[in-house]
Amino acid sequence: MNRSSNHFDDDLNQCVQTMRDGSKSFFAASRVLPSRVRDPATALYAFCRITDDIADAADATAESIHTLQERLTAIYAGHPGDIPADRALSEVVRAFDIPKELPLALIEGYEWDTQYRTYETFDDLLDYCARVAGTVGAMMCLIMGKREPETLARACDLGLAMQLTNIARDVGDDALNGRIYLPLQWLREEGINKEEWLQNPQFNESLSRVVARLLKEADLLYKQAEIGIIDLPWDCRPAIQAARLIYAEIGRELERLNLDSVSVRAVVSKQRKLVLLTHAASAIIAKFSSRRMAKEAHRSIQFLIDAVSKTPHIRHYGGTIYERLTWVVDLLERVEERKREAELSVEDRFQAGGLG
Repeated sequence: MNRSSNHFDDDLNQCVQTMRDGSKSFFAASRVLPSRVRDPATALYAFCRITDDIADAADATAESIHTLQERLTAIYAGHPGDIPADRALSEVVRAFDIPKELPLALIEGYEWDTQYRTYETFDDLLDYCARVAGTVGAMMCLIMGKREPETLARACDLGLAMQLTNIARDVGDDALNGRIYLPLQWLREEGINKEEWLQNPQFNESLSRVVARLLKEADLLYKQAEIGIIDLPWDCRPAIQAARLIYAEIGRELERLNLDSVSVRAVVSKQRKLVLLTHAASAIIAKFSSRRMAKEAHRSIQFLIDAVSKTPHIRHYGGTIYERLTWVVDLLERVEERKREAELSVEDRFQAGGLG
């Protein structure tokens, strides 16, 4: 990195505080990450959190978004403003070859928030989720050293699932701010008029069915995302599995509250998070569902994968002995996985009569 280690550490400490204050779930999961990933991930989170707060402010305007875009331009030019999160992110995007299209899409999602956009269909909602959360999943994937399209797609799936969970949990809070993210088509199918409901947000059975439907879609994406965890470096798997389990548990808490996300807010207890963190440790050796079951990337996230594919990347083989050992272990795992897939392919062909 260009700047001194001490300066980066100072900026990073500020980023850690931002993460601790902003998301207890993300902070808990990040503690399980190896430091080589945790530090840049913390810088990424801090930038996302700070810029999200700016876009979420009641007085946010098109000018606010333009300012964020200018900050991003300065970050990618290597001349970030005097803001710890910006300085830290500038180091991260350079070190991990993160294409500018990813954080730029994130800011586009913020812009949609300032416009109080609504989403007619579920696919429309996924377009929004791809920007404000799929982008983060993709950038985290790059920080972990994975750039393969299939792995990126599953990382984006996890981002989509988490954002759908957030939306299901925050229906009441969003309504107080004049926002509604639930697909309008789904609301109409339940006889809910958006304008009338926003004037007097109340929980009812019709709304509970919409929330349940959203959680069901999130669960499908969580399951799809799990397929990609085996492709991550072995020492990163527990943290990502922990994040997946903790966020999915928000949905279970919401179900225990009879899907009422208007009157109350679903929260996962600290004790429950510790249990889930323990379960996540098994992800180091777990063998998840076959990659052959994975779906192609959803249309909403394809542009993120394409942006990474077009970005030149220089593979760095340096680092500590531990980091090089991690790379070797991951390489051996990939070789073994390809061998198993080849054996399965031969077995399938034999059963189909193709080798007789």
